[in-house]
Amino acid sequence: MATGEQEQIETERKYDVDAGFVLPDLAGAGGSVAMAPPDVQRLEATYFDTGDLRLIGAHITLRRRTGGDDAGWHIKLPVGGDIRREVHFPLGPPARVVPGEIAAEVARWSGGAPLRPVARLETHRTVHRLIGEAGEVLAEVADDQVTGSRPDPADPEAWRLHDTWREVEVELKSGTPELLDAAAAGLAAAGAAPSRSASKLARVLGRDQS
Repeated sequence: MATGEQEQIETERKYDVDAGFVLPDLAGAGGSVAMAPPDVQRLEATYFDTGDLRLIGAHITLRRRTGGDDAGWHIKLPVGGDIRREVHFPLGPPARVVPGEIAAEVARWSGGAPLRPVARLETHRTVHRLIGEAGEVLAEVADDQVTGSRPDPADPEAWRLHDTWREVEVELKSGTPELLDAAAAGLAAAGAAPSRSASKLARVLGRDQS
């Protein structure tokens, strides 16, 4: 691994919800006994790709994100189904150029083409944690208000608003896949629908997938 690199497996499902959606109490889902009070976070992420979007074409995302409890550079790689492999690197100073050791991690997909900012996401996130009998976190339910921007064609250093939306993510921590199914049923009953986009990045770039 490169210096400071960390890796984890991420299992999550995303849902589209409207502005008036009320998040239900999901306590009881997958053996959880409580849904903890909300933790509000503000996240800002800049996504990088080649000019012809080779990374997202391979279902890979590369971003630099601040805020929350995992600020840093992230590479997300598909594994299958709801599962992705996520590689983390230290945050470092703000930059519009991807550090060499991080660019090297995606070179097999980028073909060595220059990586540039392609999208910016600002997220107001409200996290509810589903707690097990021993107090362990089984899953996190994130209620996200998202603002997505693209580079301004008239000024590559500036951003132009593209879309705003709301979505809910359920990410497993120490819980089982059955928790995802139980949470899905509770969210569907409240009006949520499986996301039409593979990711927030896909949505802001207009690459929704049904």
